[in-house]
Amino acid sequence: MSRRYSFPEEHWDWPVKLTHHHAVRAGDMVFTGGQVDLDSQGTVRNTGDLDAQVRNSMAYMQDLLTDLGVGFTDLVRLVVYYVGDAGDEVRLLNLLADIIGHEVKPVVNLINLPELCYPDMLCEIEGVAMRAPNGSALPRQNYHIDAQSPLPRAFSHVVKCNDMIFTGDMTARSSDGSVIHPGDIVAQTRLMMERLSHALQTAGAGMQDVVKVNTFYLGDGTAEDWEVSARIRADYFPEPGPAPTGIPVPSFPHDGLTTRIAATACVPRARRIRHAWPDGHWNWTTALPYKHGVCSGQLIHVGGQVALDTQAKVLEPGNMVTQTRIAMENVVRVLDEFGATLNDVIKVTTFYQGSASAEALHENLLIRSNSYTAPGPATTGIPVPNLVYEDMVIEIEVIAMLENHMGA
Repeated sequence: MSRRYSFPEEHWDWPVKLTHHHAVRAGDMVFTGGQVDLDSQGTVRNTGDLDAQVRNSMAYMQDLLTDLGVGFTDLVRLVVYYVGDAGDEVRLLNLLADIIGHEVKPVVNLINLPELCYPDMLCEIEGVAMRAPNGSALPRQNYHIDAQSPLPRAFSHVVKCNDMIFTGDMTARSSDGSVIHPGDIVAQTRLMMERLSHALQTAGAGMQDVVKVNTFYLGDGTAEDWEVSARIRADYFPEPGPAPTGIPVPSFPHDGLTTRIAATACVPRARRIRHAWPDGHWNWTTALPYKHGVCSGQLIHVGGQVALDTQAKVLEPGNMVTQTRIAMENVVRVLDEFGATLNDVIKVTTFYQGSASAEALHENLLIRSNSYTAPGPATTGIPVPNLVYEDMVIEIEVIAMLENHMGA
C-alpha cells in the first residue's frame, strides 16, 4: 500500500526536532495531526484571537490535504480542541463551515479544555479525509438527525464514506440546545448511548460494528468518577467490543452536561474485524467488553494505552518519563498481535497531565517521537488536568495501517 507523508516547507514546526510529520496518507485515508497557529519556529501567533487561530490552523490543514492529493471536500471528520465557552463553540462551528464550505458536511467533535499545549494557544484542529488512491471521490452519505443534539446544517451527525462510518458528538442536549437530565451522568450516559445506537442504525450499522470510541466525561481523575458511567456505556457493546479511550474533563461549556462520546465504525460485513488483548496486558478496575486493539481490514485502532498492571494499579505513579515509555511498550504489544509495528502507525493522539507548557509537552513528546523511525506519524498532543486514575499521567492511542491484509 502506498504511503505518503506531508510536512510542507514553511509549515509550522515544533521548537524541538521530531520524527513526526503533519499528515499521512495510506490507501484511501488521510489523517492530519493537530493543526495549530504556530510559526516555523514554534511560536504561538495571534494570542487571544480564537478566530484568527482557527483560520490559520485550517489554512495549514488545507496545505496538508492539497499536498496529499485531497481537499476539504474529502473531509469526513474534524476534531477540534479549544479553549472557550459555549458562545465560542457556536462561533467555531460557523467559522469552520465558512472555511470548508457548507456542502462538505463532515462530522465534528468538539472538546473544550482549560488549556492547550503551549501558552496562549486557543485551538488545535485535526482532520480525517477519504479519497480513492486513483484520485476519484468515494461514495458518501451525510446524515443530519433532527432529534439529536443541535448542529448547524453544514455538519453531519453521521457520515458513511465507502465502508467507514464516523459519528459526531453524542450528548444529552436536546434539539433546542438545552441539556436533558442536567448534572445526572447516569441518565445522560444512557441517553447518549441510545443516541449513538440510533445514529449508527441511521447509517445501516449497529453497536457491534464500532471499532473505536472516544468518551469525555466530567471527572477529577478518580476511578470512582470513571466507573459510574463506564459500566453503563459498556452495557451497550457486545463482547468483543471496540477499542476505547476515556478522558475526564473539569467542565463542559454547556451547564449541566456531564459526558459526550464519538465513534468510528465499519459498514457491516464490509471488513473482517479482529480484536487484540495481549496476554498479561493491563486491565481496568471493572469488567468491560472493550479490547485494546481492533483491526478492521488493514486499519488498526489501538485504544488509549497507559501505565497500569493487570489489577489496574498505576505503575511508576506520577513519573511522566517512565509512564510514557511503558505506554509506548503497550502500544507495541497490541500492534504485534496484528503483525504490525510502530512503523505502521499513521496517527497518534496523546493525552497527558499538564498545563500550557512547552516543558510539560516535550517531556513526553520527545520520548514518543524517538520511538518511531522517520518519517513518523501525524500527531496530536493534548494536556488535561487529570486522567482516569490518580497518579496516571499519560494515555496514548494510535491508528495504524497494515501494508497488506495479513489474511484479513
